Amino acid sequence: MRKPSIHVASLVGGEEMFRSELGSIHRLNADNFPVLNGLSIKRLRLAPNAIREPHWHVNATELTYCTSGQALVSVLDNGSKFSSFLVSAGEMFHIESGALHHVENVGDTDAEFIIAFRHERPEDFGFGAALGAMTDAVLGNTYDLPSEAFADIRRSTTAKLIVGREGAPDIPSTAHFGDPHHFAVEAIAPPLESSAGSVRTAREQYWAALHDISMYSLRISEDGMREPHWHPVTAEMGYVHKGSARMTIMNPDGALDTYIVNEGEVYFVPRAYPHHIEVIDAPQIHLLIFFDQPTPADIGYRASMSAYSRKVLAATFGVALDDLPNFPFTPSDPLLVNRRNPLDPVADRA
Repeated sequence: MRKPSIHVASLVGGEEMFRSELGSIHRLNADNFPVLNGLSIKRLRLAPNAIREPHWHVNATELTYCTSGQALVSVLDNGSKFSSFLVSAGEMFHIESGALHHVENVGDTDAEFIIAFRHERPEDFGFGAALGAMTDAVLGNTYDLPSEAFADIRRSTTAKLIVGREGAPDIPSTAHFGDPHHFAVEAIAPPLESSAGSVRTAREQYWAALHDISMYSLRISEDGMREPHWHPVTAEMGYVHKGSARMTIMNPDGALDTYIVNEGEVYFVPRAYPHHIEVIDAPQIHLLIFFDQPTPADIGYRASMSAYSRKVLAATFGVALDDLPNFPFTPSDPLLVNRRNPLDPVADRA
């Protein structure tokens, strides 16, 4: 039986922060997934009429992808700058560290969100709990009201996380306009598309709000493969939205970690570690891949081979010059390649 990988953990089956008829929150951080560094992830599910209460994150920016449903998001940034917008499946939003924000299901079905944070142990404050930290008199002075006005308000310093709304949602007219926090990643033309798959990118080049985090929406077909590569200055955290894949990561000591990632699981690759991804048992895999840089870059095996003379390569690989394969000249890595050879046998999935 294969030893479980330290690079993979289940998000949907991971630590459950909250669950009720209103929804649920699952998380993976460095406490329950120790390999994480500079990134962590949550899965938020909201039932109809449910609200992720207004809150802010102490030490991390947030980058969120909506997998289903429709929600109203509001943000109060520095300088009392307020905005609100609607988010649907395949769309994203970005929240700065410290900015007050809420997520409200305004549809008739459950809404689900995959949330990446730019810290391995993100912390946050709930607005309701923050209100509970102050006395009635302090609040009365703040809002120019008598202290008795706060007698019936729940007073606790513990956040509720998800709360229920009474009645229909109040959607401001401005929520239907564009907003710099909001990005419809699946609506853009893919910068890369072929029979091997496609990639759409939420990065600084296309979304100016991003300054320390980014995301690739990567689809790989059963006839394609993400070529072996590494990211020189960024770590990679991927969530499997659909399908399953096999990955191999090489550690600096030469040890290899080959494992299967399935729907609902998360993998983490430290920066500059070589790795590859290929589909198994599915016509396609859809990955949400988050990076700890606003513009991730990589070096692939294919272009690397074209960087050196055949004599250097023959000496490096310990073969005669005439026995060296006829590598294609590749000035720029293709990112996705077609799989022309049979899939290697799949080992025990334990």
